[in-house]
Amino acid sequence: MTVIKRPLVVVDLMEQADYLGQNAGMETAERFLVAAEQAFDQLSSWPQLGRIRPCDNPGLHDLRQWRIRGFEKHLIFYRPILGGVEVFRVLHAARDIAAILEDE
Repeated sequence: MTVIKRPLVVVDLMEQADYLGQNAGMETAERFLVAAEQAFDQLSSWPQLGRIRPCDNPGLHDLRQWRIRGFEKHLIFYRPILGGVEVFRVLHAARDIAAILEDE
């Protein structure tokens, strides 16, 4: 199955891993990155797992969200595509997600 990551996904992952590394240790940061990749793989096999995320942006009407196992406050925003998923963002739940997604 295919996982297409938008460019900001890589930035999101690196920023969050950096934060975790500084505040919880490098082992935690590495576990986060592995858990995120495992979640991407899981979603590519079962793209309907996540719930639809209501969004005012009409271009994101089919956007879904899914939590990263072990890091439940980190959310993956994606849409199912033929043969997998397209990942838009990976964001911490404490952020202003609605405002961030409106800019997509």
